[in-house]
Amino acid sequence: MSLVCAILYAIPQTSILGGILLAAYFGGATATHVRLGQPFWFPIVFGILTWLALYLREPRLRKLIPLRTDVVPPM
Repeated sequence: MSLVCAILYAIPQTSILGGILLAAYFGGATATHVRLGQPFWFPIVFGILTWLALYLREPRLRKLIPLRTDVVPPM
């Protein structure tokens, strides 16, 4: 399952879908680690890195979620 998600993530046309599926996969891994009492930082870090890389590489996502807007103050 993770291989299919990673392939979708690597293809530019389906990268956002792949990012959503990988986030769900890492979320399930985090829940499993928490339930078993194991360290759960590993899937959280990879989920964050997945979205950070997707945000930096995908202009459609940057349009959807702008982190900074250039606002000119009034004179």
